[in-house]
Amino acid sequence: MIEDFRTDAEASERRGRGALDNASGRYETERRFRIDDGWERHEELPPIRTSVQPDKSRRVITRNESPDVPFDRSINPYRGCEHGCIYCFARPTHAWLGLSPGLDFETRLFVKPEAPERLVEELAKPGYRCRPIAFGTNTDPYQPIERERRVTRRLIEVLAECDHPLTIVTKSNLVLRDLDILEPMARKGLVKVALSITTLDRHLARVMEPRATTPARRLEAVKSLSDAGIPTSVLFAPTIPGLNDHEMEKVLELAAQAGAGEAGYILLRLPLEIRELFHDWLREHFPNRAERVIQLVRDTRGGRDYQAAFGRRMTGQGPYAELTGQRFRAALRRYGLDKRRSELDCGLFRPPRPAREDRQMSLL
Repeated sequence: MIEDFRTDAEASERRGRGALDNASGRYETERRFRIDDGWERHEELPPIRTSVQPDKSRRVITRNESPDVPFDRSINPYRGCEHGCIYCFARPTHAWLGLSPGLDFETRLFVKPEAPERLVEELAKPGYRCRPIAFGTNTDPYQPIERERRVTRRLIEVLAECDHPLTIVTKSNLVLRDLDILEPMARKGLVKVALSITTLDRHLARVMEPRATTPARRLEAVKSLSDAGIPTSVLFAPTIPGLNDHEMEKVLELAAQAGAGEAGYILLRLPLEIRELFHDWLREHFPNRAERVIQLVRDTRGGRDYQAAFGRRMTGQGPYAELTGQRFRAALRRYGLDKRRSELDCGLFRPPRPAREDRQMSLL
């Protein structure tokens, strides 16, 4: 009865969303879920609306020391992501807020309206040392609410003003809105952009990444960015064994034709709550392939659903994972995507002057 209820009544409510349910996060003392009361009144429910709340974080730059990621600092203008990608490894972070990594993650969003002001303060500190700042490492900086909120654009304006380098990862062609800032930065060697393209199949993209830009438009964005002189790469991430991995070579081929100069891939990661969310989603949308995909994923993770060890969490292990890596490297050579990665210039950085300092100087 529970399964029937979710299929019939809740389908309308979660229309356009990735997760199938809103299970409690791992820190909650109670587990809440809906059940059918037996009256069989499966009325159509209105779709869940997106809500946005302010996040008044006092710091905006997040630091990390992970040895298998190419950056040591990042900025996330938003918590949660309306794109609703079912595999998103950021989903478990919503549990820190007492919310569900499921539907809450893609419908209850948090925006950092004061992030640009906090960024100025942090960059102006005497001990600050310039290194590229990564955007889009947790949630997409160009998710739909950015059109109205424009926090990402304001942050980039701060970095452009003081010649600070940055990298951007996104699934949205909204990044093209900011070409007027990114193009001059690229001429100074201050910016790189990566588009995540996981599939060319519109049906798969629609159910796997329901509110992200279509794959075709992401490829168009790669071309527009490349034509503007902005170093652009493509990420085939996540690579899901038995579901989208057969598309790897074609995605890289089209990316190269669009002007991408680099490419990367990440094997599917299923930490914490993502495991059940992904398994439920897989059985709902691809019942004939679900168990095969799950087994292939486990074959690349030592028989488990996930391995968190540095160096393995991105690429996995075992014959299937090794074959995936070999295919990827061969495709890089075939399509000319194996060139040396361009480095960003940290030598142009000029610390900004906080607003309070501006006011003080005006009185002297």
